[in-house]
Amino acid sequence: MTFHLPLPVVATALRPFYRLGLNARLPYKVQRAILELGAPLQQMPAGAVVHPTVLAGRPAERITVGATEPRTAVLYLHGGAYTIGSPATHRSLAAHLARESGSVVYPLDYRLAPEHPFPAGLEDAVAAYLELTTEHGYETDQLAVAGDSAGGGLTIATARRLIDRHGVTPAALALISPWVDPGRRDTSRDRDLVVNTAWSTDAAEKYLGNGDVHDPGYAPLHGNLAGLPPTLIHVGVDEVLYPQIMEFVAKLEESKVDVTLTEYARLWHVAHLQASLVREAADAVAELGAFLGSQMGVEPHARHVG
Repeated sequence: MTFHLPLPVVATALRPFYRLGLNARLPYKVQRAILELGAPLQQMPAGAVVHPTVLAGRPAERITVGATEPRTAVLYLHGGAYTIGSPATHRSLAAHLARESGSVVYPLDYRLAPEHPFPAGLEDAVAAYLELTTEHGYETDQLAVAGDSAGGGLTIATARRLIDRHGVTPAALALISPWVDPGRRDTSRDRDLVVNTAWSTDAAEKYLGNGDVHDPGYAPLHGNLAGLPPTLIHVGVDEVLYPQIMEFVAKLEESKVDVTLTEYARLWHVAHLQASLVREAADAVAELGAFLGSQMGVEPHARHVG
């Protein structure tokens, strides 16, 4: 039996946490430490098993839920504006996604800026996906990619590079509030419950380094979207990123990509992290998991509800 907290209570508690942790005046090492400290509050689902592993030379985790060995997998790319976040901060979300998709989920510890600016993280993600196909036995129709925020943008860039340079198309993409244009400065608001533009602008500049702000590997909104696999996108209507995500969805539709959009009136930026705390967040992860499972031929299963 799972017990969830009222959504407004969790939202109220998270606001000061994110205002403290996502602060452009703090060194990135401090920001990372704050997020790591808060991560254990987001609990794992029953039956979750986490094994440390390595993908393409980078630390990663292999997460399963239940006794049955899945035949499908999801490469998960965490958010954090390319400067913070880790498999540990997103472990609960990844485990819930593993349960709901009936798949193994591999959260990747890709390299972060400012120590490793673009395209280091993209190179890590592409190499990890290819290694899953060559060394771990997954066919491309058994292997999807998912990510949130910066990890959502990285998911799109990874899929584009896999298609263009390696002739490999992931089975599906699941995107939670993807950051598709980090260079954009014409936002209609300065902050939402999680993100503030002073912090995200600083992180975007650190990630770009000496790169081109219009490079589609950095900003997928500016790239060719034709040929991307079936894609599901989640976004809250009150998010800072909402306008650019809606522009991205329109461009996907123009490019004839099979895209599904779910908008949330009450959920905040990547509320999916709180799937163990908030019923609405758990339902959102369930929709992501069902979508990914269906695209990879996983038999539907009963929802885990409380």
